[in-house]
Amino acid sequence: SLFLSPAAMAEQQQFYLLLSNLMKSGRDRFVWMFNAKSNILISCLARSFSQMAAVLLRRLMSSSFEEVYPSLAIDVQTAIKTELLAGIQSEGSPNIRKKVCDIAAELTRNLIVHSEFCFLPVSSYRNFPGIFGNQQQHYLEVIKRMLVQCMQDQENPQIRTLAARAASSFILSNESNTALLKHFSDLLPGILQAVNESCYRGDDSVLKSLVEIADTAPKYLRPNLEATLQLSLKLCADTNLTNMQRQLALEVIVTLSETAAAMLRKHTNIVAQIPQMLSMMVDLEEDEEWAMADELEDDDFDSNAVAGESALDRIACGLGGKIVLPMIKQHIMQMLQNPDWKYRHAGLMALSAIGEGCHQQMEAILSEIVSFVLLFCQDPHPRVRYAACNAIGQMATDFAPTFQKKFHDKVISALLQTMEDQTNPRVQAHAAAALINFTEDCPKTLLLPYLDSLVQHLHVIMVAKLQELIQKGTKLVLEQVVTSIASVADTAEEKFVPYYDLFMPSLKHIVENAVQKELRLLRGKTIECISLIGLAVGKEKFMPDASAVMQLLLKTQTDFNDLEDDDPQISYMISAWARMCKILGKEFQQYLPVVMGPLMKTASIKPEVALLDTQDMENMSEDDGWEFVNLGDQQSFGIKTAGLEEKATACQMLVCYAKELKEGFVEYTEQVVKLMVPLLKFYFHDDILHETTITYIPYDLASMPLLLECARVRGPEYLTQMWHFMCDALIKSIGTEPDSDVLSEIMHSFAKCIELMGDGCLNNEHFEELGGILKGKLEEHFKNQELRQAKRQDEDYDEQVEETLQDEDDNDVYILTKVSDILHSIFSSYREKVLPWFEQLLQLFVNLICPHRPWADRQWGLCIFDDVIEHCSPSSFKYAEYFLRPMMQSLCDTSPEVRQAAAYGIGVMAQFGGENYRPAFTEAVPLLVGVIQAPDSRAKENVNATENCISAVAKVMKYRPECVNVNEILPHWLSWLPLNEDKEEAVHTFNYLCDLIESNNSIVLGPDNTNLPKIFVIIADGVANESIKGEDGCSKRMANVIRQVQVSGGLWTQCVSALNETQQKAIQDLLNTA
Repeated sequence: SLFLSPAAMAEQQQFYLLLSNLMKSGRDRFVWMFNAKSNILISCLARSFSQMAAVLLRRLMSSSFEEVYPSLAIDVQTAIKTELLAGIQSEGSPNIRKKVCDIAAELTRNLIVHSEFCFLPVSSYRNFPGIFGNQQQHYLEVIKRMLVQCMQDQENPQIRTLAARAASSFILSNESNTALLKHFSDLLPGILQAVNESCYRGDDSVLKSLVEIADTAPKYLRPNLEATLQLSLKLCADTNLTNMQRQLALEVIVTLSETAAAMLRKHTNIVAQIPQMLSMMVDLEEDEEWAMADELEDDDFDSNAVAGESALDRIACGLGGKIVLPMIKQHIMQMLQNPDWKYRHAGLMALSAIGEGCHQQMEAILSEIVSFVLLFCQDPHPRVRYAACNAIGQMATDFAPTFQKKFHDKVISALLQTMEDQTNPRVQAHAAAALINFTEDCPKTLLLPYLDSLVQHLHVIMVAKLQELIQKGTKLVLEQVVTSIASVADTAEEKFVPYYDLFMPSLKHIVENAVQKELRLLRGKTIECISLIGLAVGKEKFMPDASAVMQLLLKTQTDFNDLEDDDPQISYMISAWARMCKILGKEFQQYLPVVMGPLMKTASIKPEVALLDTQDMENMSEDDGWEFVNLGDQQSFGIKTAGLEEKATACQMLVCYAKELKEGFVEYTEQVVKLMVPLLKFYFHDDILHETTITYIPYDLASMPLLLECARVRGPEYLTQMWHFMCDALIKSIGTEPDSDVLSEIMHSFAKCIELMGDGCLNNEHFEELGGILKGKLEEHFKNQELRQAKRQDEDYDEQVEETLQDEDDNDVYILTKVSDILHSIFSSYREKVLPWFEQLLQLFVNLICPHRPWADRQWGLCIFDDVIEHCSPSSFKYAEYFLRPMMQSLCDTSPEVRQAAAYGIGVMAQFGGENYRPAFTEAVPLLVGVIQAPDSRAKENVNATENCISAVAKVMKYRPECVNVNEILPHWLSWLPLNEDKEEAVHTFNYLCDLIESNNSIVLGPDNTNLPKIFVIIADGVANESIKGEDGCSKRMANVIRQVQVSGGLWTQCVSALNETQQKAIQDLLNTA
């Protein structure tokens, strides 16, 4: 009010009166507003509070039009239209003008729906492409003619630009209408021309629209794809344009490589020009202070170098290595030989960028690449040495563990040498970071020969950098070295014990003294390092320091509430406590009261979300930590991602406590369940925060069965209450979760919970809802297969598309395995009682095992029927008409997975099926024997199926001996033992072998026990392969057989002499443990 004239203040008072009248209810409120106060609202559009007036008017037009507008006097309707059109033409504020335009468009849309046409400027269609409502089809030719005419307006370039944006908006709002897109395809040349013209006038709005089309409706570009690519490449290469415009032009190509890769791959002549993005990666500034910087700034994502690197990464992933590597390899090699350091730097960064997308092709020439890259660790320019370390670290991650196995000697040596570069701390630090990447995925046996050298180098650098910290306050290298030490200890495990005392005093000293704000990251990393070393060396070695370390952690924890929300120590502390829990075991329980408060606080972080119009989003987009997705209709959904990583870590730690402490965690189960269950509903739009959203969901889900186990100590009533709180949410989330990775975790957790809770854990409503959901999942599975078949007929289908389709198929099959898991848990808990419910889904499972279905369908369909036989017999026989013939045919299937499922089914049929199945075994056994005796039956891909066949034959002989000639089969069966891969079936066969030996079966023992040496070999191999565990009943029976032979000296000597050294040790181990 202080800045308004008296007249304006009076109008503002009228407006406040208007708002108070908005409290009136229903139709009267709106009629009153328009009839009595419309002049105020309209005049408000020109005042400081006009934005609120615009919002109110649009809301009225969109939500209450039919209720209000027809009741207004004609002169009021006319006044509204007149004032809105005047506002569009004269409003000075672009934001307000846009909002007024939206109101006019909403009004027009409603008038068209009611057969009343109101022509508006082309800008209205740009902002509101759905303006024609249900009359759009009727006006298609009018729309097209209007847009064409406006794009051809030679007098007004601004009109051409607006028309192109309007056309783009219209295309985007009709993205799924193939016929309409085809009808409007001749507008594209005009849009492309407008892109070119507007860019050189400093306006990138049409170019942004082209990026949106490439993202949402890429097939629209097909008729003019070459022109689109040529224009994008031309703009991208033009240094007269701004960096943002060049990057947007590149984004068109990059986006197409992701959304229409197959279509793009056909234009290899154009795609071959893409390496010009490498020239953007050379756009680097000289910075004499770079190598000495002690604070790492975030990447400047607006820079051409970072944009080019990101684009290369995405294009490699989108188009695939077969296209990209041959296209780009020569360019990179030329850059690496350029005397200008910027080109060498760009070449190395390009190698880092393409590793993921060109994985298969680069792996074939990895030796050549690595040898070349390692040369640049000695490059005269520090930023090139930095880029070489970056490439090594990236390859160590992308190609693990092959990279570590092949190049450990060269890489460790080169990195240690580079870490000695005292004059360039930034390079030193990056070499340490690359070493972390290398050791994280390095097999322990490969690292151990270098352990002494690694430790000595790291210790020397740590001591030197500690002195620098004290004298100069520099910390960057020390931060990375501390993490390197932690990574080496984590891989070396107990082999790190001799070096423990070398590091622990200095590490504790850092935690005690690095209390300044600028040292928070160093302190956090040191806390992580101490806890990882403790976990590596074990409780016995760590215990003398455990008390002091716990006191340091407790002191930091006490100050936890004083830490700022973005303090990096928080996540390190949370993880360190969990490691301490693993080290101390039950002794950690005493610290829970201190730990759980801050941990629950972090796990309870709620993301800040907002629904914004495009202008508001642009105002916020620079605000750190916000991510957005366009929802259409000029609206975007935003979420502030800060804190969600810490939330994920906290959820992971809660799982750790529940797992390690079990009943010792019972005091906290209720509050953790109340926190975790609502997280199942934490879901946003597919495109937003996909990875961040799902980072903590798996930990949330893993906690469910663990929390139930913890709660058991409180008794069945408490346990049941907790399960009821979880159950509804789990079932609902199975039905609604869109992400396949998260969905599979939910289904796995649900199955585990049912196994744990057992019979009676689901009521009728649960079964009804679950049945509907599983039916939907199976129907979706079949539909997706049909869609993939249709894509194989598409004109853009190629080898890379097939790879994508195979990945999609793998995802679908994985969900099918989880459907099987849920059914397994239900069958094993409820047995025959659940069959009436199962019958509702029966036909879908029968469809799975049809001969024409893919092998994975048949495998998992058979697994489900295996469970029916195992847990619901003899009642299972009533479904034999559906599964018995397919099961028999599947014993000879070309897929080993299908053969395995079928063989397992025959085995449980013999064990549990009942009398009705007897005729089946006469047919099945010869088929099983045929599989076992096939020449390649023991090949790696076949061995599990073969072992299930051997076990099935054993079960038939044991449980249905009347159906086969046991004496004829036994000598063959003995020659097939032992089973080494399928541990579960191995126990069945060894138990049957014990039955035969204990009953003095003459065929198995042989004349005068001549088969005993062979039996000893079988037992010894079983122990050596861990098919027999010392603690189970089967091992005790085996040990008794051996002891009986031990007392007869000559026979014992004969049996032992048939064994090699490994087998003799296995027999001795069995006697010692069983």
